Amino acid sequence: MTTFDTIWNNHLVYTGGKGGLHSRDGGPSLIYIDRHLIHEVTSPQAFEGLRVSGRKARRPDLTFATMDHNVPTDSRSLPIIDEVSSTQIQTLVQNCREFGITLFDLASPDQGIVHIIGPQLGITLPGTTIVCGDSHTSTHGAFGAFAFGIGTSEVEHVLATQCLWIEKPKTFAINITGVRKNPHTVTPKDIILSIIRRIGTAGATGTVIEYRGNTISELSMEQRMTICNMSIEAGARAGLITPDQTTFDYIKGRRYAPRDVEFENMVDFWQENLKANRNAQFDKSVSVNIGGIAPQVTWGTNPSMTIDVTESIPYPEEFAKGNESETKAAVRALQYMDLSPGVHITDIPIDRVFIGSCTNSRLDDLMEASLVVKGRRVSSNVRAMVVPGSQQVKLDAERLGLDIVFKEAGFEWRESGCSMCLGMNPDILGRGERCASTSNRNFEGRQGAGGRTHLSSPIMAAAAAIEGHFVDVREWL
Repeated sequence: MTTFDTIWNNHLVYTGGKGGLHSRDGGPSLIYIDRHLIHEVTSPQAFEGLRVSGRKARRPDLTFATMDHNVPTDSRSLPIIDEVSSTQIQTLVQNCREFGITLFDLASPDQGIVHIIGPQLGITLPGTTIVCGDSHTSTHGAFGAFAFGIGTSEVEHVLATQCLWIEKPKTFAINITGVRKNPHTVTPKDIILSIIRRIGTAGATGTVIEYRGNTISELSMEQRMTICNMSIEAGARAGLITPDQTTFDYIKGRRYAPRDVEFENMVDFWQENLKANRNAQFDKSVSVNIGGIAPQVTWGTNPSMTIDVTESIPYPEEFAKGNESETKAAVRALQYMDLSPGVHITDIPIDRVFIGSCTNSRLDDLMEASLVVKGRRVSSNVRAMVVPGSQQVKLDAERLGLDIVFKEAGFEWRESGCSMCLGMNPDILGRGERCASTSNRNFEGRQGAGGRTHLSSPIMAAAAAIEGHFVDVREWL
């Protein structure tokens, strides 16, 4: 079986159909949920549903809450001006208190983006099922977990039952081979953007991607999380990587992880039951050689609209390869982005730079960006900000002096939160502003109404902040 098949079978409560657990006549299955992560945006209606129906949270000890989407990232000593954000944050505090759920609030040293703090605290474990009212829950799949986003009604269902009805996704193996010539400048963000560029935003629809191959095995856990995070942008339900010694070393000693003998027993279990099987049968598979890829930058309004930093904006017909709907999408994207075919990506000036989000706001990402920032200055035409993914990441970065590196270069050094990844808090683009962003989505209006987003890696975004436009960072290092 695939790693996903193993996890699925271990969590089945009931398989769709008339025959109970062992039925094979189709329909959704009921699976048990090991960890439920919640935040201030998609949980209020779910809690209200429990309240109206007179239900309690079935396993409050398996639910963890934080504030991330709407929180301001400037000084925490200032009041929250936006009424909607303030109300949602206060409501989460009240709901967690009433239903007995652990909350990492704005005063907590463990507050941060939900997909950063889960692994950081050892809440995320191999072989588990993890859900959250957020599409990028797939991040946790880097640990060999089946982790996926759910809607508000499903948040209520999990709170009430600790189970969830779901159609079993198909399996999709992406075998990644090749050796990056310079791993500092061609990053996991470039790998996943190049994959989405190849298979498209619907290439993995209805599947769980299992990333395989020696290239994946050589990545750190932070780098694997970046890969799994953007599985959703390829249309997948989730992405995962079979756990290995790198995974176990990362988990060991974290607060909510098993300890001592229990941890060693769990490692034995994970190694035996979640090991990669060379003969596993997948519904779909593709091999990708990343040996020759260049730093990637998006030019359009979805992540498949990506080119090498050495290339020019494609003509719609060139991008679409004969697909009429893709041609129309490219035409619309060029209009929205105010770009013309044939223009070199490095000739496009930018106004803003955002280094952060659940894709690229871990300590490794900030260290990577600092490589090209130290000793340089942000362009006078650019406003640039760095937003650590959690208060712990922020503290660790400050211990290394990274905050000084960024601030001396002219970057804003912020408090943790989702920030400029999405237009739900004060950190938004103005209409027509163009941003080099390390986030995961470049949809129309994603970072603010009329804002234009170019996705890239942290080191590419940092270099763009210095120059005022994208550069081939391979020439810098």
